[in-house]
Amino acid sequence: MRQDKKASAGFLESETIELKLDYSESIRKDIIAFANTSGGTIYVGVADDGTVVGVSSPDLMIQRIANMARDAIRPDVTMFIHYDSLETEGRNIVKVSIQRGTGRPYYAADKGLRPSGVFVRQGTAAAPATEAGIRQMIKETDGDTYEDVRSLQQDLTFTYAKDIFDRCGLDLELPQMQTLGIVSSDGVFTNLGLLLSDQCPHIIKAATFSGTDQEQFQDRREFTGSLLKQVDDAYAFLDMRNDTSATFEGVHRVDHRAYPPAALREALLNAIVHRDYAYSASTLIGVYSDRIEIISVGGLIPGFHLNDVTSGLSICRNPKLANVFYRLSLIEAYGTGLKKILAAYHHMEAGQLFQVTEKVFKVTLPSLNSVRPPEPQRSAAYQTAEEMILAYLSTKELIARQEVEQITGTSSSSAARVLKRMVQNGVLIRIGEGKNTRYMLAKT
Repeated sequence: MRQDKKASAGFLESETIELKLDYSESIRKDIIAFANTSGGTIYVGVADDGTVVGVSSPDLMIQRIANMARDAIRPDVTMFIHYDSLETEGRNIVKVSIQRGTGRPYYAADKGLRPSGVFVRQGTAAAPATEAGIRQMIKETDGDTYEDVRSLQQDLTFTYAKDIFDRCGLDLELPQMQTLGIVSSDGVFTNLGLLLSDQCPHIIKAATFSGTDQEQFQDRREFTGSLLKQVDDAYAFLDMRNDTSATFEGVHRVDHRAYPPAALREALLNAIVHRDYAYSASTLIGVYSDRIEIISVGGLIPGFHLNDVTSGLSICRNPKLANVFYRLSLIEAYGTGLKKILAAYHHMEAGQLFQVTEKVFKVTLPSLNSVRPPEPQRSAAYQTAEEMILAYLSTKELIARQEVEQITGTSSSSAARVLKRMVQNGVLIRIGEGKNTRYMLAKT
């Protein structure tokens, strides 16, 4: 807005006043600094010593500064800037008034959310903000929800994520990214975007030990990149170490995985989806001769207890990340992961499988091969599988043979024999044919 006013001399730079002889690129830094701090005023046409020099065309100067502010500063700061044309000592100068913005931190579009692009007012100068200061501004503006906060890193790529979405028949372009919360409404990548990007800074560290403690180290791995890639790589690592043993029921061979695949998968996904990414510590996997431990940072959300989540109550620290995993069919429904682990280890208490502290959630999966009693002391091989199936059907209406394989860790033929036996005994009812075959509990 152009308004011709009289102004008195006596200009002096301060925390809220900046003097500019003419237009320069440094005006951008000063606008950003004032918008990020307490607001201020820039006078163009006034030398550093307060001498009024004037500008030849106030209108053109206002237009030039307005265009720069619109195109070169993010997020949009234009609504917090007001322009005036003043006359003082017979000369025309431009007054640029900047209010403290509500979208802080403001930054240079070509520099991004880093100290070289974010400025604050310190004394009579615009100084680069510290990373801690940038985080504080983001927290004050966006709140405490980690997923929604703007990422400090904006040079992100999504090669792996887009490949996974494509395999699932889903698009991952700007409209979808905004819907999912990967990109904010003003076009800035959020921390959710950072987690799913190829540049994700969080990693999974895995180690294998030949004994029951950490004295006999065998192997160490680190999984990096998008969380989607880390899940794939970490599960492949675990699956390679999920040994198979065999017993015989008559002439039939029955294969047993050391760890129920469904439990292993759910433990890994739980550690990724529900951890607290505000901490930089890594997710840890330990493979021992008798167990697998998966440790994630964050514990439970304050106010909730282990009994709450093992009973099926859905408490999600990262709902948008969980939504992405749900859309990719990595998780079926909220609140079912721990119940699946309990179903696979039906003979154990929750406290034996899950340990929770204020900052840590630990899942311990014992090797079924190491704890299975010798064959002569065992009851029928079907008994354990039947109990697993019944536990699963206590929360689900139907079960398929493939799901039986997962929760029991048995082969396709073994799962089929268990289901056939349960149908013959009147425990289950078979529904459908071929690939659509499902089983449900018989009514009593």
